[in-house]
Order: sequence, then structure tokens, then C-alpha cells
Amino acid sequence: MIDLHVHSICSDGSLTPSELVHLGIEKGLTAFALTDHDSTAGLAEAMEAAKGKSIEVIPGIELSTEYEGKDIHIVGLYINPEEPHFKAHIQEFVDSRVLRNQKMCQKLSEAGVDITYEDLIATYPDSVITRAHYGQYIMAKGYAKSMSEVFDRYIGDHAPCFIPREKVTPAQAVELILKAGGIPILAHPILYHMSDSRLEKLVQELKAVGLVGIEAIYSTYTAGEENQIRRLANQYNLAISGGSDFHGKAKPKLEMGTGYGGLKVPDSVLWELKKEKNWVMFSDIDGTLIRKDGSISETMLKTIQEFLEKGNKFVLSSGRPLESILQVKESIALPNHNVYVVANNGTQIYDCEANEILWEERLSMDFLQKTFAEAKAHGIHIHSFSDTEVITTENGKEMQFYMRKIKMPLVVTENPTEIMDKPAFKALAVDLEDKSRLEAFRDYILQAYPGQCQAEFSNEYYLEFFSPIGGKGNGLRKFCELLQISPAFSMAAGDAENDISMVKAAAIGVAMANGDLAVKEAADFITIASNEEDGLIEAWKKFVFK
Repeated sequence: MIDLHVHSICSDGSLTPSELVHLGIEKGLTAFALTDHDSTAGLAEAMEAAKGKSIEVIPGIELSTEYEGKDIHIVGLYINPEEPHFKAHIQEFVDSRVLRNQKMCQKLSEAGVDITYEDLIATYPDSVITRAHYGQYIMAKGYAKSMSEVFDRYIGDHAPCFIPREKVTPAQAVELILKAGGIPILAHPILYHMSDSRLEKLVQELKAVGLVGIEAIYSTYTAGEENQIRRLANQYNLAISGGSDFHGKAKPKLEMGTGYGGLKVPDSVLWELKKEKNWVMFSDIDGTLIRKDGSISETMLKTIQEFLEKGNKFVLSSGRPLESILQVKESIALPNHNVYVVANNGTQIYDCEANEILWEERLSMDFLQKTFAEAKAHGIHIHSFSDTEVITTENGKEMQFYMRKIKMPLVVTENPTEIMDKPAFKALAVDLEDKSRLEAFRDYILQAYPGQCQAEFSNEYYLEFFSPIGGKGNGLRKFCELLQISPAFSMAAGDAENDISMVKAAAIGVAMANGDLAVKEAADFITIASNEEDGLIEAWKKFVFK
């Protein structure tokens, strides 16, 4: 279960962002959206608290707007709070709140209430001050016995101490959320008490500027009200959202995740919302994308092209060297636009359209020299790479087996590192008959040279050594960081041991039907068909395409 509408102490809730994470885990939620009023101040704390936990924190906000004299709220999910245009506007909201609160404190003081703006913010530090805070403060001072009395006597819309705040329109809020890369949602429409025609007019106007979803599942809705909003969503092709609107003590008996007891927002709601966003797909090559003969089907190519045309990104992530991956890309006719490469087991990132290396991390030359020496002493074949060549000490059966698929020049030399103008990204040990010899060699190298490499199998015959900060999982994270993509919209597919870290790092990890058992155990989804039968397409159809 999930909850896509939750508030913290950073607006008018009573729990800190970290406390919300712990409560969400306690409630058994798989995800919740922190949607504080006109504030993103709590997002960093909440997301840090959720690292390594069994819950996803969705960065969100709830923007206050005005429409034909009514307060209308627009929730934004998966926003980028650092987007400059969005960030500037949020600061404007904060500044206007400060000015308004200073004026309201002055009016309350003139009405006989012992209050100053300085006392108010000292009482509620690190909060976005709302009228709920005024109510709590005034009751604590003994000027009123209930929140309704506070609003009637002092700060209600028509009370003497109320000062309206400048607000954006709902359409402006939708556009602002879209600019921040978010998913705009019309929050709790039933609460606005509009006629059916007036509500439909609002939805029609917001849909025209990019509204994506509507809150059809909410704590106070009756079954009839939920069905009404679902029908409206269907009429205007809007996604469904839902949440408790949890505030903690500010809304007694309303619980996170369950509302007043009967609220249930299934995970499927979030998956449907995610289909509204652009995705990045990380695909292993051998055993995942291509068939044994190195080809892909016309159906697979068309699916990738459709995926890219929607603005999504496709990443070829392989243990292969960059040069070899680019040869595969050309042979299967992949375009350049929105296509990238993560090569050499997550240690090199390349933009195909810009023809530019975005990031890389190599092994040390000293480690390479020692590994070649150790392999010779242990009777293990090993080879490495320059940026354009395969380099080895002996062209035996292992080397010939490897070169069947790798169309790069081969250089045989007694001292491989002497002809390298810079360190290699990886070294690859090969044994065609006895995997246990490679396993023993891996254990020896990792113990003899701690912290200098990682070692993973890319298939039964190949053991790859690469940078300790590499790996396909780290490559995925680095790619998302460089391109400012939320990992929440990442999918990764693979079949072998060196794919496991990538499968785990992605929001959706996919294991091929032909994959190793360990990959399947790490995955969120296992294809029914193998790579020979376009199994990868199953994941796209289930999670990305509508």
C-alpha cells in the first residue's frame, strides 16, 4: 500500500520528515509522497532517512491556488526541487507568506491577542506557518477554546484579523510542477463543494495545460464520491491518485496510509502514475537484448524506437569495451538520439548523440601489472584493453574464443601495460573448462589486493576485474546523477552475475527467463520469454507503455 498525500512539521503537520519515514515503514507502506504546503524543506531529510529502507519517499509538494474565489490545491509528485524556475517561485511563496504572517500578527495584537511574529516562528520553528498554527497558538494562550472559535473570532476568511495571501491560479501551479519535472494532481476535488458542471470546467481547463492526475481515493470520500471522481478521471483520461492527507495531531484519528480506517491506495496506482513520466532503460547486451547470433528482431527494434520517440532514454549497459558496444549498436541499427552506453561494467558513460564520454573510472596501472603477473603464476589466461584494442600475452584457445564476438584488433605482447598509454578499465580472466579455478583466482586477488578492484562473472567463462567504484549498479546511479534523472524512473534488465547490482539499483529490476538464479532472486520481475524470444519487451509492456 502507498500514501501519496502526507504532511510534515515543515508545513502544518506534527511529525518530522524522518518520523514520517519510520511511521510509513511501521504501517507497511511501500511508498509515500511528502507533500508539504508550498514547501520542499523536508524532502532532503525524508529521502536521506529512507536510504536503504523498505520504503520509497516521493518528492512532492501541495501548492495553494485560487480559482473563482475558492482555494484549490494542486499536488506535485516526483518534483525536482532544485529546478531553478520552480525553486524561485517557491521562494516567492515563502516571502509572501512571511509578509502576510507579519501583518496578521499585527492585526491580532491590535485585537488584544498577545502575539508577535517572532514568538510565532519561535514556537513553530522550521515550519511553513499556516492558519492551523495560529489556531494552536491562540488556544494555548487561552483566547479561545476550539479551532472553530479561533476561526470565527479571529482568522476565518471573513474574520477581522484575516489577511488573504497572494496565490497563483491552478493552471499556473500545474505548469510550475511540470517545469519541475513533476506529475501534477488535482487534490481532493470533492472538498471544494463545486457543482458537477463547475468541477468539470476546472478539470477541463487544467487538462488543457497538462494536468496528469486527480485524487480519486481520499480519507473522507464516500464510495459514491470516489466513483464520481473516477468517472471524471476516465472522461478526461486522467490518472488516479490517492492519499490520506495525513497531518498528525492537527487531524486527530486520521492515520497515515489508512485515513480514518478504510483508506486503501494500492501500489498499482503509483505504477500507473509512473507511466506518465519519461523512463530510462538500462539493458545488458549478451543474453538480454541480443540473440545468440548477435541480432535483434524487427519487433524489438520497433519497440525500442517507440520507447525513444516518447522521450525515454535507452542505455546499453555491458561489461564489453565501449568500442565493442558501439559496434553492436550499429549492427542492430539503434539510433543515436536518447541512446547512451555504460561500458566496461559501469566504469565508462558515453552519450551516443553527442559522441562524448561523460564520465569514466579506470583501474590503476600498478594493479594491472600485478594481476597479469598473478594470472601467469596461477596458470590463468587474462587479457585487458586499450581504448581501441584487446591486449594479451598469449593468443591461445581462450583468446580465440573471446575474439569470436569482439571485433577489435588484438595485440599480443609480453608486457601489456608497457604499450598502454593509460590504464585499462578492466582485465578479464577466462577459463573454458573449470569455473572453480576462476573462483579461486578471484578470491586470491580480492584478498591479496583489498580495495583495488571489484570482480564479477559476466558468464560461466569470464571473470572481470574493474574499479572498486565501478559496477553496473554504480554506473546506473552515476548516469542518473549526471543526467539529473530520478532513479525512481529507472528500469534495468540482465541475466548474469555482473548485472545483479544494476538490477537491484533500478526502480524496476528485470531478470531474463534465461538468466542466472541469483539474478532472478534479485529482480522485481522475471520475463516469461528468453532473450531469443524478445523477453525484454514484456517488461516495457508491463511497466512503461500504457
